[in-house]
Amino acid sequence: MNIAVVDDETFIRQQIHGFIKKQNPESDISDFATGEELLASERDFDIIFLDIQMDGMGGIEAARNLRRQNEDAVLVFITGIKEYVFEAFDVSAFHYLLKPFEERKFLEVSGRAVEEARKRRRQKERHIFIRTKNRGYTLRLNRILYIESRGKKVEIHTLDKETAIESYVTMNELEEQLGDGFYRCHRGYLVNMAHIVGYDTDSIFLSGGEKVCLTRKKHKEFVRAYMWYLQNGGVSCV
Repeated sequence: MNIAVVDDETFIRQQIHGFIKKQNPESDISDFATGEELLASERDFDIIFLDIQMDGMGGIEAARNLRRQNEDAVLVFITGIKEYVFEAFDVSAFHYLLKPFEERKFLEVSGRAVEEARKRRRQKERHIFIRTKNRGYTLRLNRILYIESRGKKVEIHTLDKETAIESYVTMNELEEQLGDGFYRCHRGYLVNMAHIVGYDTDSIFLSGGEKVCLTRKKHKEFVRAYMWYLQNGGVSCV
């Protein structure tokens, strides 16, 4: 497990480092004093303990930049100020630890973060094979944003390709193959719940800036499904 500890206070870095080694001796831990140092490392960390108030680049700004290069990291913010909690959610933070924290509380949150990181690894490894007219694609599920029905074919919109992948597989077949992480929000749309950043009465908003239709009669069902997804190990890529 690759873990980063980012805090401008040496004592806090040493304290967290010690707690982690006590709980997970095999962990590879990297310490950084600033957000700039974390980003400059360009390493893919499984878990990042990130101070919010630091000299130079603050933790929230560092997290926004980090999401562009490492969307799967489990972020745990550490701070002495409660008011930052809503900004932490904007960058899909897993948890929010208030200073000073006791060892028991830290180990509880750290243990949950490790389990979440393992879930994200498993999710990252899941694939689906899609056949088009001229070739086939193996797609990672967490790279799919949404799928749109276009008459007798579907268009699969991903993070990796500027143009959609077209296939003659049916929406019903895809819905069955993709499983609980995707929701049929409209007759013509399947959406990856890991990329949802918001919704209203008739639309779902995705991390790439896309908007897909949400049938009004399915709104309550969608909210229940999405809340269940988040509360039962769903992995956000946002």
